[in-house]
Amino acid sequence: MENNAPIIALLMAGGHGFRIHADRPKQFIETDGESILLHTMKAFERHPLVDDIVVVCNPEWSNYVQQQAAIGHISKFRRTLVSGETSYESLANGIRGLEDGGTNPEALVMVHESVRPFVSHEIISNNILVCQQHGNAVTATYSHESYLQTEDGKTSQGYISREKLMRAQTPITFRLKDLSTIIRKAGQQGIATSQSLFTLANEIGWEPLHIVEGDMMNYKITQPRDVEIYNRLRKLNFD
Repeated sequence: MENNAPIIALLMAGGHGFRIHADRPKQFIETDGESILLHTMKAFERHPLVDDIVVVCNPEWSNYVQQQAAIGHISKFRRTLVSGETSYESLANGIRGLEDGGTNPEALVMVHESVRPFVSHEIISNNILVCQQHGNAVTATYSHESYLQTEDGKTSQGYISREKLMRAQTPITFRLKDLSTIIRKAGQQGIATSQSLFTLANEIGWEPLHIVEGDMMNYKITQPRDVEIYNRLRKLNFD
């Protein structure tokens, strides 16, 4: 990296997790005293090329995040940044927080959903490599299922070839200066919300986006059933 710019994991942990129906956001659900977020932090802590871990979260959970980092001996954890009401606002706050903190604009920033705890060493390595070579990296994986088209969720009107479709995952990796540009252009275009950094980059016309192969185990914990699967995989010491 230019000027010894750091490699940063920016973990998005501002979600409310309403679909889980738990007493806390899904990223803070614990198993044996360790949260899903901590499990995710450990994946980046273990990777030798990652320098810093920064967590975007609601301020009321900031102390909890710091406590979890201490419990898990996360030496690369640096601080929390304030999340927003939407995932888009949280992303923008995270990027601006890094800027305001004096982060090198050439820093490579891996934006990752904290509820994907099984992100692999290989996925992290390839995000770093592809971003260094091409300027960005988006993790994605092919599906083994077929895709049908529907207007009402009740009947199908056709299909889309699965060979032409991939499911976007995270990390999604850019240099900080490019993330700053994406947020600025979004503002200029009147974009106030977007599903993810991947969709936002597409909305403003940022291309090409360079694909890093993900995997099915890098899944996003969204529903109660996903938490059950997570707990079973933890018992098997899967990472």
